[in-house]
Amino acid sequence: MTTRNLAELEAFAAIASAKSFRKAAAKRGVSVSALSLTMRNLEERMGVRLLHRTTRSVSPTEAGQRLLQRLQPALDEIAAAVDMVNDFRARPTGTVRINAPIPALETCLAPLAGAFLAANPEVSLELISDAARVDIVENGFDAGVRFGEDLAQDMIATPIGGPLRYLVLGTPAYLAQHGVPEQPEDLLRHRCVRHRFPSGSMFPWEFEKAGRKVSITPEGPLTVNDPRVSLRAGLDDVGLIRLVEEYVQPGIAAGQLVPVLEDWSPPLPNWFLYYPSRRQMSSAFRTFLDFVASNVPPVP
Repeated sequence: MTTRNLAELEAFAAIASAKSFRKAAAKRGVSVSALSLTMRNLEERMGVRLLHRTTRSVSPTEAGQRLLQRLQPALDEIAAAVDMVNDFRARPTGTVRINAPIPALETCLAPLAGAFLAANPEVSLELISDAARVDIVENGFDAGVRFGEDLAQDMIATPIGGPLRYLVLGTPAYLAQHGVPEQPEDLLRHRCVRHRFPSGSMFPWEFEKAGRKVSITPEGPLTVNDPRVSLRAGLDDVGLIRLVEEYVQPGIAAGQLVPVLEDWSPPLPNWFLYYPSRRQMSSAFRTFLDFVASNVPPVP
């Protein structure tokens, strides 16, 4: 098998697995047009169509599906063999891809990036923000970050932060004009900045005190899908916001934001870095895990 043949087969596997030329091109760091040309060359040389293409979707043909079933394990073995050789290098090499919500990236992982890359100059790090529940294996990530309660049982999880709290906050001006809520139900009379998940569902505001749990779906003039936009809106007096405490701590310290209903905001599970228990681990990712374990304070 020539190097070109292998590259074409890897391109096919990436497209078929992602079911998208755009996603596969982004993952491989090439243009969509270049990937499309590679795929046409492979199909012409093999004399069979491997992919169904429409303007909205891409899927393997029957021939493509059979090829993928036999090909993917072989490609995984090749990648594992190459990475085994990398273990003998003086310094690890490769790319580590992590999927995480923005607050976890900004407060837990981004602060580690500079020191990790300085210590490992031949490793590339991709920190991808995403609030959706993605399949990290299917989407080509080495690991993801979520709350401990959200993890699948076949994942290995490492805590990367202390206990978390969501706080409801408003500016001093907003609270002076609209009043301070004393009970969660009071929020129904306030303007709130709402958060919509990629699935389309609205993020509920959940509270607990003395064994009583309350879930509120707030109302308000602004709905966002990014905590950075929510924070900006809160600072601009659009309404009350609800964000992770550590994320808004600078605003609290500066007197720009005032937390309310604090006695209704119990600690939540920690952020966890999780990864598949059965996947062959690359030397670059193993080095990243060791770095995280050495630089993140132990969870009390």
